Amino acid sequence: MQYVILGAGAAGIMAAKTIRKTDAQGEITVISTDTQVHSRCMLHKFLSHERSAEGISFIDADFFEKNKINWLKGKTVNKLDTVNKKVFTEDGTEIGYDKLLIATGAESFIPPVGKLRDANNVFGLRHLRDAQAIDEMAKNAENIVIIGSGLVGLDAAYGLMETGKKVSIVEMAEQILPIQLDKTGAFEYQKRFEKAGASFYLGRKATDTLMDEQGNISRIVLDNGEEIPCDLVIVAAGVRSAVAGMDGEGIVIDRGIKVDDYLETGAKDVYAAGDVAGLSGIWPNAQKQGETAALNMCGEKTAYTDRYAIKNTINFFGLVSMCIGVIVPEETDTVVVREDSKEYKRVIIRDGKVVGVLLQGDISHGGIWQYLIKNQISVENIQKNILDLNFGDFYGIKENGEYQWNMS
Repeated sequence: MQYVILGAGAAGIMAAKTIRKTDAQGEITVISTDTQVHSRCMLHKFLSHERSAEGISFIDADFFEKNKINWLKGKTVNKLDTVNKKVFTEDGTEIGYDKLLIATGAESFIPPVGKLRDANNVFGLRHLRDAQAIDEMAKNAENIVIIGSGLVGLDAAYGLMETGKKVSIVEMAEQILPIQLDKTGAFEYQKRFEKAGASFYLGRKATDTLMDEQGNISRIVLDNGEEIPCDLVIVAAGVRSAVAGMDGEGIVIDRGIKVDDYLETGAKDVYAAGDVAGLSGIWPNAQKQGETAALNMCGEKTAYTDRYAIKNTINFFGLVSMCIGVIVPEETDTVVVREDSKEYKRVIIRDGKVVGVLLQGDISHGGIWQYLIKNQISVENIQKNILDLNFGDFYGIKENGEYQWNMS
């Protein structure tokens, strides 16, 4: 059996590992644009110089050799022939397959603002090659502008500030981390970033740019006419599934590649997993999808059921937060808040069920909240303050001493 996997990220590597575990004899080929396996969640560690390129890898150095996997690194597939079961790389290499997994991930989205898409000093932050290019240019950059204050934008800011760089962050929302936190939780991070030297331009959009004769953006122009000088620009304004060249016969692309419950596309024996499938941007989910797709490729029919992906964990300057589910409450929701000098907690209840929780400072018992939200468990019969829940509230003890789940 010839297995071909496009991409060496969370989904692709997990799929390769699972296939080898399931099929000891099959031939596995991994094709990736990347030349080094790395965790995109750790790119800021590379920018801060806390870790090397090798230090943000999530596999053993001998992973491919040990698992007898052929890795074609530094190659990009730009054409599929799903009828004759072949993929083609940009350099003309042709590779046949029996089972194909598309796990090409996602790419940074650079908005069509001014000359952002044309300049030499504008980067996204999605791959190690992005981080390496940013790190090289940052050596001589005095003023760095980051567009977007989500997790990627703040990761970039945090990493660069660790090396002593000055950063300015432009965010169209009125707060930072607008998708992950409410204003109270976000302001705690804003204060810490500002104390460390960051400047924020909140409620502002980049509407134009000024470019110098060398093809570099020298100023970002905001919607109020203000200009921010810059030597380096990082755009963290969203991602798009990496579907370029993936439009083979039978494959349906709508933002991401459409898959069924078994992660198979509309083309027979072609599967998709991870960000390219648009199911989830969370690392553990991408790995689970890679594993599930691999099992199906090996003939073990396995449905992918864990599509819940509204969860983020944040940690900057030693302040940790976890947000699960809904962040913005509706008018009829009940919102329960507790705040003191050490922690901030907020729970959103809708129709007797928890739909969102934000924990900051102390994220213990996060598993309870995720279970309640994901499974839509009613909390109407809880007699105590909802913020004081712990595992003991959901279990009783049978006469024989066994634990018994009490909630329904």
